[in-house]
Amino acid sequence: MEKVLGWDNQGVALGIYISVPFCRTKCSYCNFASDVFSRVLFERYVDRVCSDIENATRIAEEVGGKIEREVDSIYLGGGTPTVLATDQLQRIFSAARSQFEVRPDAEITVECAPGTLASSVLDGLRRCGVNRVSLGVQSFVDAEAAAVGRLHKRATVLDDIARLRAAGISNINIDLIAGLPHQTAESWQMSLAESVATGAQHVSVYMLEVDEDSRLGRELMAGGTRYHAHFVPDDDAIADFYLVACEQLKEAGIEQYEISNFARDGFQSRHNLKYWTRQPYLGFGVDAHSMLASATPDQEAVRFASADSLEPYIDGTPVQRTIVSRQTALEESFFLGLRLTRGVDLRELSAKFGEQVVETFRGAIAELVGDGLMERREDLVRLTSRGRMLSNEVFQWFILADELVQF
Repeated sequence: MEKVLGWDNQGVALGIYISVPFCRTKCSYCNFASDVFSRVLFERYVDRVCSDIENATRIAEEVGGKIEREVDSIYLGGGTPTVLATDQLQRIFSAARSQFEVRPDAEITVECAPGTLASSVLDGLRRCGVNRVSLGVQSFVDAEAAAVGRLHKRATVLDDIARLRAAGISNINIDLIAGLPHQTAESWQMSLAESVATGAQHVSVYMLEVDEDSRLGRELMAGGTRYHAHFVPDDDAIADFYLVACEQLKEAGIEQYEISNFARDGFQSRHNLKYWTRQPYLGFGVDAHSMLASATPDQEAVRFASADSLEPYIDGTPVQRTIVSRQTALEESFFLGLRLTRGVDLRELSAKFGEQVVETFRGAIAELVGDGLMERREDLVRLTSRGRMLSNEVFQWFILADELVQF
């Protein structure tokens, strides 16, 4: 694998993320910057995204970043990108290909809601070079999907998968959520078994997030009953669902390579690995985030993000920039790298940041190992199964410890 811990190696291929914040319906659990909007806005939005892509070099220069021209992954996320008209999708891909050198073997992913893959959309995806589709299934149990506002049924998903393969798109991811209203140990087993039976190469398993950014989250926090909130499994049950998923998917040859992601051999998401291994990526669209190597020698990188709501983005609100210092880069190398099942190689970090600096974390690592949250084999440290369940608490150790770091 390419050296990715730092930014001293030039020529690492770029990843491109394009946000499409439009949905047919807003799911009750969703805390993303997406919603149901009039189709009148679609064209204005596509115009703005294409304009940003065409001006990517200027934008990168303005924020102080160095941009790569070669691209080995493109990811259209949302929202539901497939609610766009075929010609709008083609415009977006054409803009990207006109400004960047997209490798012939690039991983090109589009997120799709089951039931949105009309024949014309499938044909359009093929013409755009899409070779990977991520299906937002969440549950194969019809009652669970309906309870959170999903419009598809189990049969819809199976039909979509068959039609994708018939169209020549066989690299398929299935998203599942552990903790949906009405979910039980038995129904969760069914969703896992169905995922395996489809032959999907990749499965993402997310535990239900409870926060004020979703309707279901707010209702749970308030102790209410709207959106079937009183039928959400408790935390212990959700944790059990996650552990069962890890076991069952592994037995089926779908190995865990990141906290929420599992893949058959050779089908790990190239695009998402860029985030966790700190490779450069550019984001376009609402609430899209980017990270590029810094053009300033004493800075590691620059992160920047576009407006997180539709109208300000379309109106041209400037991106918000954050400088990544060496200290921040070291933090990120720990808490992003530890998301990966393979863990973090301390020798590589020492080579990049200095052995004395990495030694600062020895105490934190020893205590986390003692608590059963991490394991260490020589210079390799990684989370245990329990550590993955409590990953946010583990990551906090590496943010707090940096108060002692001297660069």
